[in-house]
Amino acid sequence: MQHRLALILPIYFLILTTSLFLAFCLRFDFNLGSTGLSWFIASLPFVLGVKFAVCTATREWTHTFRHATIADLVVIGASCGISVVIFLSFFHFFSDQTSVMLSDQAFVIPRSVILIDALLSMLLISAFRVSCRVIWKKWKRSHLKRPTESALIFGTDETAIGIWKMLMASNGCLERYHVVGFIDPGSSKQRSLIGGQKVYSLEECKEQSRLAGIQHILVPTTTAGSVVRDLLHQCEELKVKVHKIPTVEEIVAGRFRLAVRDLDIDDLLRRPPAKLGLKEIGESISGKTVLVTGGAGSIGSELCRQVLSFRPAKLIIYDHSEYGIFQVEREFNEQEFPETELIYNTASVLDPEALEGVFEKHSPQLVFHAAAYKHVPLMQDNPYAAIRNNIMGTKQLVDAAHRHNVERFVLISTDKAVRPTSVMGATKLMAEKYLQAMAQTSSTKFITVRFGNVLNSVGSVVPTFRKQIELGGPVTVTDENMVRYFMTIPEASQLVLQAGAVGNSGNVLILEMGEPVKIVDLAKDMISLSGLNYPNDIDIQFTGLRPGEKMYEELFYSHEKSAEKVHEKIILGSGFAPSVMQINNELQQLKETLNSEPAHIAESLWEIVNQYVALDDSTGSGTEKIPAAA
Repeated sequence: MQHRLALILPIYFLILTTSLFLAFCLRFDFNLGSTGLSWFIASLPFVLGVKFAVCTATREWTHTFRHATIADLVVIGASCGISVVIFLSFFHFFSDQTSVMLSDQAFVIPRSVILIDALLSMLLISAFRVSCRVIWKKWKRSHLKRPTESALIFGTDETAIGIWKMLMASNGCLERYHVVGFIDPGSSKQRSLIGGQKVYSLEECKEQSRLAGIQHILVPTTTAGSVVRDLLHQCEELKVKVHKIPTVEEIVAGRFRLAVRDLDIDDLLRRPPAKLGLKEIGESISGKTVLVTGGAGSIGSELCRQVLSFRPAKLIIYDHSEYGIFQVEREFNEQEFPETELIYNTASVLDPEALEGVFEKHSPQLVFHAAAYKHVPLMQDNPYAAIRNNIMGTKQLVDAAHRHNVERFVLISTDKAVRPTSVMGATKLMAEKYLQAMAQTSSTKFITVRFGNVLNSVGSVVPTFRKQIELGGPVTVTDENMVRYFMTIPEASQLVLQAGAVGNSGNVLILEMGEPVKIVDLAKDMISLSGLNYPNDIDIQFTGLRPGEKMYEELFYSHEKSAEKVHEKIILGSGFAPSVMQINNELQQLKETLNSEPAHIAESLWEIVNQYVALDDSTGSGTEKIPAAA
């Protein structure tokens, strides 16, 4: 600090002296004469003394010069303002001009000189600070090895500009990328600059990629998937690579570090984030005991991560997979959750003694039931396992929750339960119906949440495609017209928590899934993201529908499409709710057939399920139009 002051004080002496001299010159139209010059010389020690005292009081000199900010300029303005107040207060006895006798020498300072001097001082000191910052950055850049690959930031909103500011702290470079401008997706032609960087339209970007060698586009992680998908397809022909970069908020929150990553299939299907009712979710979870069945699965483990952010008193992670529980335990042990007791339980929902032990020992207040068999073709061949796990297992868990007065019970269901054509979908519909029946008599609030496919879940199409691409293909797709609804695992889990917080007993809540996506388009996108080309590098092979599969899935019955929304992305469904006696009789009949041949078991299941489908569909038209793929 002392060494820095030895350099700064002479510079400030020159700046403030120059400022006062120019103020006198401007006041007297650059014709000072001997009188004006004597006033300047006589007043200089007094003016410098006051300004140096004010700078010391405001700690002006402790602010770093190499990293000048708007806050520093505010301090400079405040210092100059305080100086003006001191001068005017000191000379308040005089009207037109100020004069005082110091060291037997009279001097005069007109009020206009005081104001002009304050303005000039502020401008000159600010210019000095900004010059220091500019010179420092230029010197630093000249001594660094500049990356050779030019990149543009996608967007001109606060998110994109925030990313650019972070990169400017690294001299506008990150890893091997050097940022040279922005892309404004909403304009055909641009002439603006942001921080000295050119803003291009998409059309101009295409031209610049050829002329100026733009090689990369950095897209904020919050950008909608449809926008990223369109951008990716436009950039393929230009040989420009598209990457994702985290936002300032995500880095500050600790979810990501400042780094560029390649696109993932999740990025192409990402939707604008839902506005969650954090207060409602917090009230339903904070300080309570939460049980998550299937807690080691794709949805279950993400539910556990989301639940932990709301600081429950106790989280019970219940799953029949020993390896899955081990993986989750290892992940959570690497983090700190001081307000939450974590309990790991390796057991099946079909084990009544294990379930009863958990409820008696821990008394959960909130249950998320994610444990289920979900693989359609596999369950089609194994109706015994599907019925026992998805129906009987759910019944045992619901009954235990009822006996122990659980506050809320949330069932994770599927769009395959709407007019089911598969054994898996039929068993999930029966699970929904059992919850609706129990909701009529129980003090526990039983809520069903229904949604479509989630990306990257175990056994889903995305990991399958990824493995096939790694092996060199071909990628197998059922049919070129097959469409599915998709949602990322984190978004689905967040909306499940929201639904569990706002739903009422007996509700079937349906998550808004956006537009359906063609599976063949998903396969092509994954091939492209792998740096390969369809059909030159990897081909797609169509295999035909398997037993139980649909060409398209339905989230609603016809009459539910205009139903009430309980949240911007959650729709309140409806449907026939059987009595407890009716469904228990039907489940007993079904249970008695479980020792039969698979075909007979499935036939018994369909006899029960078809009547519920007819009742649920009775208020609708009975026909459903195939949704158009995105």
